[in-house]
Amino acid sequence: MDVLERIKTQVESNPIMIYMKGTPQFPMCGFSSRAAQALRACGVEFSFVNVLEDPEIFQNLPRYANWPTFPQIYINGELVGGCDITLELFERGELQKITKEAVANTPSKKSDA
Repeated sequence: MDVLERIKTQVESNPIMIYMKGTPQFPMCGFSSRAAQALRACGVEFSFVNVLEDPEIFQNLPRYANWPTFPQIYINGELVGGCDITLELFERGELQKITKEAVANTPSKKSDA
């Protein structure tokens, strides 16, 4: 699968997605750390891709949405922005609202349990 198609599938298959350097538990840059903390503080589950472990995504994600930096946060398939925008939304209470709506409007995934 082409890398841009792979990114599109990830973005469209997950209500909340962050492309970051490192993981939410072990971020590898301050911007990624702060953005992931804001998402965690919203109290919703979110998906992530560690761009440092996937050079193809690292090189091509900036092309996907014409956004040059990391992290990149997508909600309901749309680019929200990077760290600064995410933190501004969080401080205004908007990030909490849009993340909760995104999760609430996602069909439940069936569990194997």
